[in-house]
Amino acid sequence: MTDAAPVSPVDRAGLRQRIDKALTEFLANQRIWMAGVDDALTPVAEAIEAFVLGGGKRLRPAFAYWGFRGAGGVDSDQVLAALAALEFVQASALIHDDLMDRSDTRRGEPAVHRRFAARHRGSGWGGDPDNFGDAAAILLGDLCLVWSDELLHSAGLDPRAVARARPVFDEMRTEVTVGQYLDVLTQVTRDTSVERAGKVARYKSAKYTVERPLLLGAALADASADIRAAYSAYGLPLGEAFQLRDDVLGVFGDPAQTGKPAGDDLREGKRTFLVAAALETADDAGRELLLAGLGDAGLDEEGVTRLREVITMSGALARTEQRITTLTDGALAALASVDLDTEARQALVDLAIAATRRAD
Repeated sequence: MTDAAPVSPVDRAGLRQRIDKALTEFLANQRIWMAGVDDALTPVAEAIEAFVLGGGKRLRPAFAYWGFRGAGGVDSDQVLAALAALEFVQASALIHDDLMDRSDTRRGEPAVHRRFAARHRGSGWGGDPDNFGDAAAILLGDLCLVWSDELLHSAGLDPRAVARARPVFDEMRTEVTVGQYLDVLTQVTRDTSVERAGKVARYKSAKYTVERPLLLGAALADASADIRAAYSAYGLPLGEAFQLRDDVLGVFGDPAQTGKPAGDDLREGKRTFLVAAALETADDAGRELLLAGLGDAGLDEEGVTRLREVITMSGALARTEQRITTLTDGALAALASVDLDTEARQALVDLAIAATRRAD
């Protein structure tokens, strides 16, 4: 007999199942409402259901939930439903991100703009299919952001708790939006500095992946200032480490795991910490090769392999891995400095490991 596999921190307390249940019930009601407006909106409801329920790690609501519990919050289905609103913020960001990057796939399925362009072609409608797909993706992403608000407010929580959480929720959504703009700007200005890459990562992903969800849970639980400070000291470095891991997977990841073609971040011209570090330390030939291939939508597998070699030989991959380790260790040290519920503390430790672990 072998030992049972450890329970994922997202699965602990039945979290994933309960989050998915809250999302499913909310989406079912939205589908009914949309069908009452016009049958033509049913494909919109189906697309959002497929996107939201068809994948995702549920990390953000998990961080928020254990942040809530760590601060003494009492578990309830209403709390889980409110925190599930974070999945609609994530869906909005990903749908828009895929459109801006002209990505073909997400989680192994057609990106939303590609899905609606294909629907246009298959229906023989007038106009340009890609323009229709782009417009649909913008609107569906916006709709997900609207629904994040609606789910937070309709979950059944005490209005005083929602009022405490509201500033955190608003600031988080502002941060991820301006972070997306800085990402787009960095690509066109070709800023290759490590400092710029770090700022983009911090605002586009790091803060809204860990720190803000934790502080959202803390606000709902009316946490002390000490706990909120510890959550920020844990969440900021851990969120950056999570984004660095994502950046490594964007270049070196297995498509079966990432759901996107190998090397897609290179084709999209992402100025990540990994790329910035390689440009900082590569020799002249390597730097020239990397700059020539970065942002080339037609980059083939051989080209991706060459760029991977430049990044590895420059020491940037090892540097990024070391930074992930350093940031994660710092986050865990911050968590150890504050008195938290024992189960919640262990869940947050496990989440840190799950969010930053290597693919191998």
